[in-house]
Amino acid sequence: MDPVRVAIAEDNVLLREGISRLVASNKDFEVVGQACDLPQLLALVAEQQPDVVVTDIRMPPTGTDEGIQAASWIREHHPRTGVVVLSQYVAPGYAVALLEHGSAGRAYLLKERVGSVDELARAIRTVADGGSVIDHTVVDELVKARSAEHSSGMSLLTARESQILAEMAQGKSNSAIAGALYVTERAVEKHTNSIFAKLGLSEEKDVNRRVKAVLVYLSHMDAK
Repeated sequence: MDPVRVAIAEDNVLLREGISRLVASNKDFEVVGQACDLPQLLALVAEQQPDVVVTDIRMPPTGTDEGIQAASWIREHHPRTGVVVLSQYVAPGYAVALLEHGSAGRAYLLKERVGSVDELARAIRTVADGGSVIDHTVVDELVKARSAEHSSGMSLLTARESQILAEMAQGKSNSAIAGALYVTERAVEKHTNSIFAKLGLSEEKDVNRRVKAVLVYLSHMDAK
């Protein structure tokens, strides 16, 4: 089996070298390059087309959300490349932005909670295979303000609602979900609104509540 080709992006040179060495020490991975800012990362991805990018969330030139910007650009231009975002920020808004167009091949990990090399390696493998990994602390921040009834709303979903949420987690639109499940788009809309209500997301903006519903779903699946 060919090794997973990994690109590293981090503006702190010590962290960048450390992450690169940790990744390279695993025989299943091959580090194909390093970047210290967003332009370098995009050029590296375009040139090497890695299987997975491991990136910091804040880098030059602005030090705001370059990791999220990179993930969005990669989804558009190199959709087969997965992205693992390493962040020191629990703020759920970053995770929501990361998953706005689908959770497949995306991971959001908190640096302080990556307790071992194996944990990072598992996230890289999962993302390379098209899966998703979201730190539980981030999910908890999304649901902690809600009642226990709302936060445990997954148990209230019907079988059809669970199917639709699973399709939603793949980044599919309502029309695409309707086609996949052989139902009308109107039926999907009805079930989707029911899902939002049961998860306590009825008052959220549409994009945010779709992403937050997916985050709750991923957390539920990971806990099984």
